[in-house]
Amino acid sequence: MIDQLFIHVLSGNGGNGLVSGRHEKFVPYGGPDGGDGGRGGDVVVVADPNVSTLVEFRYHRKFVGSHGTNGSGGNKHGKNGDDIKIPVPVGTQIWEADTDNMYVDLSTVGQGIVLAKGGRGGRGNAQFATSTNQYPLLAEKGEQGEELHIRLELKLLADVGIIGLPNAGKSSLLTSVSAARPKVADYPFTTLEPVLGVVERFHDTFVMVDIPGLIEGASDGVGLGHDFLRHIERTRVLVHVVDGSALDPLGDLRKINNELAQFNEDLATKPQLIAINKLDIEEVHELRVEIEELFEDRKEPLFFISAATHEGVGDLLNKVYEIHQEARQQEEVESAEINIEDLPVLKPRSRREPIEISKSGGVFVVEVPRIARIAAMLEVQDWNARMQFMGHLQRTGVIKALDEAGLMPGDTVRFGEMEWVWE
Repeated sequence: MIDQLFIHVLSGNGGNGLVSGRHEKFVPYGGPDGGDGGRGGDVVVVADPNVSTLVEFRYHRKFVGSHGTNGSGGNKHGKNGDDIKIPVPVGTQIWEADTDNMYVDLSTVGQGIVLAKGGRGGRGNAQFATSTNQYPLLAEKGEQGEELHIRLELKLLADVGIIGLPNAGKSSLLTSVSAARPKVADYPFTTLEPVLGVVERFHDTFVMVDIPGLIEGASDGVGLGHDFLRHIERTRVLVHVVDGSALDPLGDLRKINNELAQFNEDLATKPQLIAINKLDIEEVHELRVEIEELFEDRKEPLFFISAATHEGVGDLLNKVYEIHQEARQQEEVESAEINIEDLPVLKPRSRREPIEISKSGGVFVVEVPRIARIAAMLEVQDWNARMQFMGHLQRTGVIKALDEAGLMPGDTVRFGEMEWVWE
């Protein structure tokens, strides 16, 4: 089962604005009509109920939004780039690659996030027209798209987790209470992937998941457990299936609980029920009293069941249902008390950019993206264009910031990739 992998996303660049003027036969003083560039396409991720695994991303790991087209004359706006919609399974978490910074947990159907916002289109010269500058020679280059390297993690959405050592009867239990049909055999590691089953109880339903491959050392990657332990992090209650015919049933239980605690301390605090399985075996039936005495110091409710004959399974499910309902009601109360201000919010980029001046190797560097995009489109050899650019720097406060930084005539100033000797 592929439940964790990396993908690369890149939103589209914005189109360039245009410097253009009206040229009509009977309009001798036509004004500027350079259109704006189109915005770049966004990269959006949405939780889709029709997608159940991340296997598709094994072969397709790079997602690129299309670029916006350039503006054209006649105040024609460039075409916006097409957005890319990436469907993922419900329960997918999106993390910054190689860090513990989680962007979003897509736990409900239709929930989504814009991972990479497309670049804004550059403004055409019509946008720079003022009463004192009726034919601007300024336009903006389109904004670059955003680039992200992210990690997708799928955590199955299940209410109840079935845990235990291999061959304890986990799959048999899931088979006996749901329509799920995991492979069942008399040897360990029969189940190689988590299996979900829907259980109906008291006119209600809940989802159980069988987690395979838990053995001692699972939290360190031994066996299969390390790969699938994450799938029980969302569960409300755990059913710990113990083989009643084992030499040391209590020791088996402690081994698994120790692995849970080492993987995630929260797992060790989840409500847990102990199900001593294989009561249909005569030896287990005869040792029932001794096993009860062995577990008498445990706080968890103890049940004796036979997944094969269904004996005792009904009582176990009743208790599972009771704890599950209590936990669900508590979660509803806690969710109602959430302070909205404490929730993470993906904020759009501010249109008001701060003016930052730095000095590198004797060169004054103006770090204002919008100014850099205008400079990239500037016809430097045109004296009028340079004067208009200086006027724009004056109006936006850049010249004042340069003066405060100590700029003197003859110094070199860099706007993006363009360098200019200050006069």
